[in-house]
Amino acid sequence: MVDYHLFSQGPRTRELWNSVHDVITRIEELDFLGQLADGTLGHEAFVNYLLQDELYLDGYARAMSLLGAAAPSNDQTRFWVLAAGEAIADEQSMHAELLADPGFSTIADRLSTAAGVIGAAWPAGGANPTTLGYTSYLLSQAASAPYAVGVAAILPCFWVYAHIGKVLVQRVRAGSRDLAGHPFATWIEAYDSPDFDASVVGAVGILEGLLEAAPKAELTRMVQTFRQACLYELHFWAAAHVGQDWQEPNHRTPRG
Repeated sequence: MVDYHLFSQGPRTRELWNSVHDVITRIEELDFLGQLADGTLGHEAFVNYLLQDELYLDGYARAMSLLGAAAPSNDQTRFWVLAAGEAIADEQSMHAELLADPGFSTIADRLSTAAGVIGAAWPAGGANPTTLGYTSYLLSQAASAPYAVGVAAILPCFWVYAHIGKVLVQRVRAGSRDLAGHPFATWIEAYDSPDFDASVVGAVGILEGLLEAAPKAELTRMVQTFRQACLYELHFWAAAHVGQDWQEPNHRTPRG
């Protein structure tokens, strides 16, 4: 069993994580992640997710850069700037490695070409509605909300991915499989690594201090913002699985 509070850094982040338990449970139950763990996820769904995540990471890095400029201390500025640079570069490198696989690259070329043909129906260079909504939300919070609220918006991407990384590894092993040879091992291992864990601990530690210092009204906004971003995490995976676009409702059969 994965330690549910592995990344909590004090009583306030523990309470905050408890407050979104229902959302995290829904994320854990997504077909996308269940199929990814057992290796049956269709390659098209996975590549569609990677392409959307590339677009998301650009907005995410920009949001963290804004937090770095607004941070009240040099240590926190340094943390966000490094996360926006090094951490994002690592994820993009992992994406590039995956998309270089012939089994994925052909699908990526086809999906990218289709987005280009659709043109104006795919704003933001191919971002689906959920990706565009999520990145716009993060950028707006980082740019215009109080610093502490912006941090609360950014944190779910750190925290949820680290938690899910542990859950997926546990599921793979429970299914009597080894990650060696697993079709999605590179992705799973990226979010179950000491380096990623350390970045999550650092981010959650910043949030713990901000929750402790926040006045009541700001604390309420932080909790609401954190939950909203967790919900975006839920819908981001679900939208990639069904191949959400700007042409049809997103209640569709998952991509193979």
